[in-house]
Formats: sequence, structure tokens, C-alpha cells
Amino acid sequence: MYVSLKQVAGTSGVVGEELAQVQGVAVRLRMALQRRPGHRAITPWPASHGRIAVHAAAGEATAKKLCASCHTFNEGGKAGVGPNIYGAVGGDRAASAGFAYSNGLKGKAGKWGYEDLNEWLAKPSAFAPGTRMSFAGIKAADQRANVIAYLRTLSKSPVPLP
Repeated sequence: MYVSLKQVAGTSGVVGEELAQVQGVAVRLRMALQRRPGHRAITPWPASHGRIAVHAAAGEATAKKLCASCHTFNEGGKAGVGPNIYGAVGGDRAASAGFAYSNGLKGKAGKWGYEDLNEWLAKPSAFAPGTRMSFAGIKAADQRANVIAYLRTLSKSPVPLP
């Protein structure tokens, strides 16, 4: 069963729609069940929040298919066409050693949060105008949530889910 974003937010109108988009990401990520060896499963929210199928393993497959031609995922991995993305979730933006970031992304100071990653993965050029990343984005919200769930596992201390 999938939860509609309006159902999650419980509000309506423009503000409600924006809130629903943010909460939808949070719900998808909170429901993630990590399937990587050595990682424990995440306790899902109560059934009243609905079940959304999000899996770090599916995100890993998607990331390797869509991202591995430019990015590395291992701790201490070298930058290629794109930066190494180990520790990206909760890490500083435009801060991977050995990579020359575009001014578009350098101008987006702060840390990579779940909502930011969702927006970035949906359409990088909209999140950071002027970025050199030519990737068009991942349209499907569930695929983005899967990828973010996988990226979260790429850390010695994964950031708590929203």
C-alpha cells in the first residue's frame, strides 16, 4: 500500500502540498529496510502511516546503474567525473576532497539532508542552477528514496532517519 502525500501531511492548499512533499520523503526513508550485510533493519513507523516499499538494496542497484559511471561509493574513493559520494548523507555539500565543484553547487552551502538529496536527485539543475552535473534526474519518487536509503548506508555513522 502506498501513502498519498496529502494523506501523510493531512493538510491541503499550497503550503500543505509543499509540506506533503517533504513529509513524503521522510516517510519513504523511515520505512526503508536495509538489506546490506552487516546493517540492521530499521524499525518502520506504525502501520497507520502506511507501507512504502523502499529498500537500500534496490537503491544500490539503481545507484550503480545510474551513478557509477561518474561517482565512486567506497570510503576514501577517488573522484572521477563526479566526486566520491561516501558519507554524502549528512555531509557538507561540495566538500569531497580532490573534486573541483561548479559554482552552482558551491553556492549551496550546508549539509546534505534527506529533503535536499531528494530535490537534487529529482533534478540537479533545478536544485543548483549552474551545476556541471549533466544528469537529468530520477523522476520516480520511490526510486529516489531507494537511492537515498542506500547512500545513507555509506557511512560509519548513518544519519538518523527523519
